[in-house]
This record gives sequence, structure tokens and C-alpha cells, in this order.
Amino acid sequence: MNPAIRVGALISGGGTNLQAIIDACESGVIDGRMVFVGSDNPSAGGLDRARNHGIPDFVVDYGAIIRKFRCDTGKSLLPNDFNLLECEGKQHIFPKDAPVHRITDFLKSRAIAESELLMQMARYEFDLLVLAGFMRNLTPYFIDRVNVPPERLRIMNIHPAILPAFPGTDGYGDTFRYGCKVGGCTVHFVDYGEDSGPIIGQRTFSILPGDTLDGIKKKGLEQEWILYPECVQLFAKKKLHLVRKDFPLPDGGIVCRTIVEIDP
Repeated sequence: MNPAIRVGALISGGGTNLQAIIDACESGVIDGRMVFVGSDNPSAGGLDRARNHGIPDFVVDYGAIIRKFRCDTGKSLLPNDFNLLECEGKQHIFPKDAPVHRITDFLKSRAIAESELLMQMARYEFDLLVLAGFMRNLTPYFIDRVNVPPERLRIMNIHPAILPAFPGTDGYGDTFRYGCKVGGCTVHFVDYGEDSGPIIGQRTFSILPGDTLDGIKKKGLEQEWILYPECVQLFAKKKLHLVRKDFPLPDGGIVCRTIVEIDP
């Protein structure tokens, strides 16, 4: 039997996916235990969920950090190990034609916040970090300090759409407005892009005539609460393996991508 994994979580809001993972750990559905819950939002309701279960929590107030950075860019203290050129070269969050100042300001301000996150997280040993409604894009600065060595992906996220369709912050809304007949959710490992990392699992639901956006979100959340614990348990049982595979392109070329294979 594999030893129980130690799971850390980052949240921004009410923490319903957090609750699903906590409950699955406590019931034995996941061979693991939650060791910390962190948030970028001091008012996040999910912090109370952590406290109700005796789980240590902390807050890194992104809003305050970003406001201070914007008011005093030249004096804000960047981490000593932050390399702007390296992060610019790795990130795939911004399109290539994005203004340079927008990219650099984002990477600098987030590195300041992420360095504080890393300091808080360093108090706890953890095997897996789950993003449970954490509404901040992570930069290469943070990702490279959690995924050590680099090929050991251990940041997991859940997204409210069937990726690769509809990345971004409003997956269910985009699904609804596009007129899709099927919606769903995706759990994936985090990479340097926006919702672009290797996919671990997906669940779907039918969108019926007359369904509202609120109804679609409700259907989606019900699937999320099933899918996320399932994927965390696959990680706990060491059933997830990253492999590189070549895929043909319409123009005859080949692209190599990292995918997740799951042991039976």
C-alpha cells in the first residue's frame, strides 16, 4: 500500500472543490491528507472550511501586493532569485504581440506575491498542490520552484470546460454562449500557459434546451466534485505517467506534446 500523500491547496473563493477533496481524504476515497490551505484573498470562504477541519491556513494578499507594486514599481522588492528574461522566455500566458510592459509588470508583481506564497508553503511538506478555485495565473518563477525536478509535475488544476476548448476564467460561460450541446470540466497539470497543461481527466454533461447559465454551472460543479478527488487519488496511487508523443499537424508537420497516461 502506498503511503498517504500530503496535499496542499490554494483557493480564492468559497472552496467547494476544496471541500470535496477534504471530504474524500477524510473518508478514505483519497489516500491522503490536507496539510495546508492558502489563499490570495483574505475574505475567501474556503478558509473557514479549512479551519473547520483543523487544517493550517494562510493568506498572501495579492491585491495589496499588486497595488503596492503599481504605486511604487521601482522600489518593490523582487525576489533575489527572480530572473525576468528566463520567465519571459518560458511563459505562454500572453500572446506574442502583447505589450512588453504588460508582460514584465505582470511577471514582476506576481513573482513578489509568489515568493511570499513559497515562503508560507515551505513550512509544510507536501507531495501535491491542488488549485481549488485559485483565480491567479502562476508564473514560471513559482512553477519551477514547486516542480523539482522539472519533469515532476505536481501542481493540479480544475477547469470549468472541456479543454482544450474554452481556456480562461469563464469556461462555463463561454460554453453556454457558444451554444454547445455538451459541457464539462477538466483536471490537468499546470504548465507555463493558461489551462494548457497535460490533461488528467474529464467529465461531461448534456446541455438541454432551456438550460440557463446558472443551471450549467450547477451541473458542472456536481461533476467537478466527483472528478477532482478521482484525479487526486490517481496521483496518490502513482498511476499517472507523463510521456512525450508526436502528433501530426494538418500541414504535414509534427508536434511533440506531453500527455498523461493512466495505469489500469
